[in-house]
Amino acid sequence: MIQKFDVTITPFGLPRTVHLYLPAGYEKTAERYPVLYFYDGHNLFSDADATYGKSWGLGDYLDRCGKGFIAVGVECNHEGNGRLIEYYPFGEPVFGAERGLGDVYMRWVVEELKPYIDAHYRTLPGRESAMIGGSSMGGLMAAYSVIRHNDVFSKAACLSSSISLCMPQLLNLLEECPIESGTRVYLDWGGREAGNLEGLIRMTDCNLTLAHRLAGRGAQVYPRIVPGGEHCEASWERQIPVFMSYLWGI
Repeated sequence: MIQKFDVTITPFGLPRTVHLYLPAGYEKTAERYPVLYFYDGHNLFSDADATYGKSWGLGDYLDRCGKGFIAVGVECNHEGNGRLIEYYPFGEPVFGAERGLGDVYMRWVVEELKPYIDAHYRTLPGRESAMIGGSSMGGLMAAYSVIRHNDVFSKAACLSSSISLCMPQLLNLLEECPIESGTRVYLDWGGREAGNLEGLIRMTDCNLTLAHRLAGRGAQVYPRIVPGGEHCEASWERQIPVFMSYLWGI
């Protein structure tokens, strides 16, 4: 079952649509469920809602995976560079003169959105039952979130992440933040994303460096290059069973 409802991102004063998946039989039981939080929620479930006409098909996967989850995806800012600015987690100016607002956005997720979801749906609210995920800039934000808010999210799925934009800042943050036991992080990048060998080498270096540093802090990490993988929803859809198996054991 897919629901949509509107919320206001309080620090920005902007409305945004939440796309939410409930497992089959949700209304007939008292069971509580782990929660998957995602960026770019409009791309998760419906081709009609997806930016480029192709979704991840996440709801179809969850229907058949054999384990119940609630999935929550907030639609991105579609205005100009709004998505890029909201999904850049550090405060320096980026993509023009405006500073990145990802840190502010994530405080809203942690302090307002997640408590709302926990209060209105039958969730398992603990960190061990909360995952954060995304692709591209959303993958960068997922990596940032599992580091910065590790007390809230124990798992992250970071697909084709734009971490090269801010590797020094991300690694410095990792050194500053406590990483709790049970942290699991999936990192992937597609073999055909970069367009040339130099770009692929850079993506590989960034992801393996982050994986190594996360492992050094006690996290379990699965870095993975996707043979033939491209920077698109169709490719990310094919990685869902892989990251769900690693992060959740299904």
